[in-house]
Amino acid sequence: MKKITNVFWITLLLVVLAVGFATLAPATFEEVTGNVRAFITTAFGWYYLLIVTIIVVFTLIVIVSPFGKIRLGKDTDRPEYSHLTWFAMLFSAGMGIGLVFWGAAEPLSHYAINPATAEPGTALAFRESMRYTFFHWGLHAWAIYAVVALALAYFQFRKGEPGLISATLKPIFGDKMNGRWGVLIDVLAVFATVVGVATTLGFGAVQINGGLSYVFGIDNTYWIQVAIITVVSVLFLISTWSGLSKGMKYLSNTNMILALILLILVIILGPTILIFNMFTDSIGGYFQNIIQMSFRASPLDETNRDWINGWTIFYWAWWISWSPFVGIFIARVSKGRTIREFLIGVLLIPSLVSFFWFAAFGSTAMNIQQKVTDLTGLATEEILFAVFNELPWSMLLSIIAIILVGTFFITSADSATFVLGMQTTNGSLYPPNRVKLTWGISQSLIAIILLSADGLTSLQNALIISAFPFSFIMILMMLSMYRDMSLEVRKMKKPKVEK
Repeated sequence: MKKITNVFWITLLLVVLAVGFATLAPATFEEVTGNVRAFITTAFGWYYLLIVTIIVVFTLIVIVSPFGKIRLGKDTDRPEYSHLTWFAMLFSAGMGIGLVFWGAAEPLSHYAINPATAEPGTALAFRESMRYTFFHWGLHAWAIYAVVALALAYFQFRKGEPGLISATLKPIFGDKMNGRWGVLIDVLAVFATVVGVATTLGFGAVQINGGLSYVFGIDNTYWIQVAIITVVSVLFLISTWSGLSKGMKYLSNTNMILALILLILVIILGPTILIFNMFTDSIGGYFQNIIQMSFRASPLDETNRDWINGWTIFYWAWWISWSPFVGIFIARVSKGRTIREFLIGVLLIPSLVSFFWFAAFGSTAMNIQQKVTDLTGLATEEILFAVFNELPWSMLLSIIAIILVGTFFITSADSATFVLGMQTTNGSLYPPNRVKLTWGISQSLIAIILLSADGLTSLQNALIISAFPFSFIMILMMLSMYRDMSLEVRKMKKPKVEK
């Protein structure tokens, strides 16, 4: 029987306190968390820009360095999953649902509502919108996930440590990570995961309800959203009970098939030539301007600074806050791969797929905004369905999108439940079902309670706040990996002594 650790009980207490505060005093909770979030993004925006850029550079250097030859496991270990299934699993857990939610909405916002620097609705804003969307969802986002996942996979499978965030810092702090400091670090990671997934379930229910309302005229109400969460919860708990190799594998492959079908249909039914031209042009613009965008702080322009805080800094903090959850899951399904193969798979391939996705959905949305109808007055969760409404086969596209949103949410909740079980049973690769079910039910109840208390925005603020201390942990993880992998490379270079 896997032992439930103190991390479980401490995190559960913190979650109860946070949800209780949000429920009993929602206005105060939102004000407090909003003020702290605003202070962090304003006072430490420069820090987020620097640290995330350093993370990108670190991952790229590791790919081409001798570290890349190290295998995540014993030298005889080989991957448990095929390349296609592995990619589907890491992509579904990482940001699959975000692509559906923001695929049309973010480029449209950067083009017609609030561009980064250009005038709204201009050709310059069109090109700039795609470039910044690529920036927010490309190498920087996946590098954040990759660093955490690499550290966990390396220390767990290569060095035999438990699959805990705290275990990755032992080369620096030694046995201190087995005590209170280690518990503190793991509690922070688990708390961010619980809050993040509960918030996602709540927003997911709102988005699915928005799609059903726009397409089928179903009421957009709290109780419909509760019903959606209940159905999603039953489905992901069934998947959780069936195990990682069955439930997550089948769900992830289903996600990729549905996403591919939707993407192909949008390319065919939308402005096909424009999509390919924008993809090509935006790739060039992205790499041409990546250094300038990475360090853009606009210290002398308050308007531009507000845009950076609201988009770039927000995204960097969001990805950091999700990195414990996504990183642990990616590490779990990556045993047996070399570090070079791992980083190329996690960093480069998902970025390219994201670029193509946004080129298709973003170009279509902006083309409709430009030539057909105004989409800027719609709620974010309705924009995608409004875009489909202007294309042939709109009903089919909307139905596929609603199903895809549902399967992505089931996958995220399923993988998060596994990660929570793993983190609260001392890094067990096979956490007991009772622990996973406890976390699964808890996440769903938290989402329902927060929807009733209108506390989702407040808890999202809390999630962004949690990214700040975890960013320092990520710096330590990179230092820890560099120190230990340097020793590992030296061992690999030593000639074997014949007996």
